[in-house]
Amino acid sequence: MTTAERYYVPHGSHWPIVGTFGMMTLVIGLANLFNGHDWGIYLAYVGVAAILFMLWGWFGDQIHESLKGLYSKQVDVSYRMGMTWFIFSEVMFFAAFFGALFYTREYSIPWLGGEGAGAWTNFILWNGYEATWPSNGPAGIGGDFETIPAWGVPFLNTLILLTSGLTITLAHWAVKKQKQLQQVVWLAATVALGAIFLYFQAHEYMEAYNELNLTLSSGIYGSTFFMLTGFHGLHVTLGTIMLIVITFRAAKGHFTPENHFAFEAVAWYWHFVDVVWLGLFIFVYVL
Repeated sequence: MTTAERYYVPHGSHWPIVGTFGMMTLVIGLANLFNGHDWGIYLAYVGVAAILFMLWGWFGDQIHESLKGLYSKQVDVSYRMGMTWFIFSEVMFFAAFFGALFYTREYSIPWLGGEGAGAWTNFILWNGYEATWPSNGPAGIGGDFETIPAWGVPFLNTLILLTSGLTITLAHWAVKKQKQLQQVVWLAATVALGAIFLYFQAHEYMEAYNELNLTLSSGIYGSTFFMLTGFHGLHVTLGTIMLIVITFRAAKGHFTPENHFAFEAVAWYWHFVDVVWLGLFIFVYVL
């Protein structure tokens, strides 16, 4: 059997059962916490710790197996297919959230305001409601809020993420040219840009809550705003963590022009995060 035909399968791995235990413990802990049992938070912590331990150990094993040359072209194809489907699943998440935003703005609010076939809807549910966006409820019950200007922090964060897309591309170029120092420098720059983005987003959230009265309770606008931007912020956080890992790996010389899919996978993910933010900036902040 040739190297290209060989498919490495590890035997006796204990990581799947560790991960299963962690996820089960986390769910049970959160379920009890949400039902008023304070001790559930400690069980949830145990679950999180087990999941992190599993991730550290399992990915560590994969790194060692890759460096030992145990993986073939067939395994590489499997990894690429797995990452492709993972990113596709994330695309579907955001498609659902953007779909909720689109449906609200283009259908439900106009109907409630009496447009088109919504005349009876307006009369029965909320006579006199004005179909405007951003939508809010009566100011007396907390519906009065201000939006975040697009050309302030959101625009700055857009420039930051676009720049990070350039720096990770330069790092990829350095991998292909076997320039290790440049790999580390450009990856570190990308990590820094990701951290700066998160700092500004946290600052934006604090301003929204403390000064603009824009919260998760601010009607459908607040719900969609924080769902979209918060879920994206979570992805930036995960992407930054992955970038930190491959920066350390690059410093150890793990990547070669022929074998660096771990780097490519993180780069794919980061470019996906960039593209989603452009959609957010346009449809949430600008329009």
